[in-house]
Amino acid sequence: MHGAQAAHMTRVRQLREAFASANERLVKRLRGATDEAAEKHVPNGWSAAQIGWHVATVSTRFAGLISGDVTGPLPLPDSFGERPWNEIAAAIPDRLQATPSTHPPPTVRRTEAVAALEASGTKMARAFDALTPERARLGITHNVVGTINVYQLAEWATAHIARHNKQAKRVLGEG
Repeated sequence: MHGAQAAHMTRVRQLREAFASANERLVKRLRGATDEAAEKHVPNGWSAAQIGWHVATVSTRFAGLISGDVTGPLPLPDSFGERPWNEIAAAIPDRLQATPSTHPPPTVRRTEAVAALEASGTKMARAFDALTPERARLGITHNVVGTINVYQLAEWATAHIARHNKQAKRVLGEG
């Protein structure tokens, strides 16, 4: 195995582990909550179960973009230079408006959110299995993060979970 392939495999392994760890933390938080606490209505916000449902929906979308099951990523220009994720993340506003297609239904059961998160984790694992070095050279441009490559889509997916896990922690009165 040559250097580029080894570097790709190492990066995919790191991305897979980071995503799985973040997803498992949110699943654990929801599993540890009572149905009443996780499903409690939050004025002008989402319940912890709704947060989990939203995260699962977004993670499933990210998985599709990474695997190629969802169109979007295109070849990046030769001039593309990958910026460190921490620089990109630092520029993401504290409060974002989720797209309507990722808004949870008015009522989400805690068990539904956990099942959705676990299913999205499986889809992401399959996306990592399908991620080739050639596919990793594709990317997207988004108004929130600018132009990023497919590796960075996985970093964004992980950051998205972490951000909403903190939100769920607050909603459940744990933080």
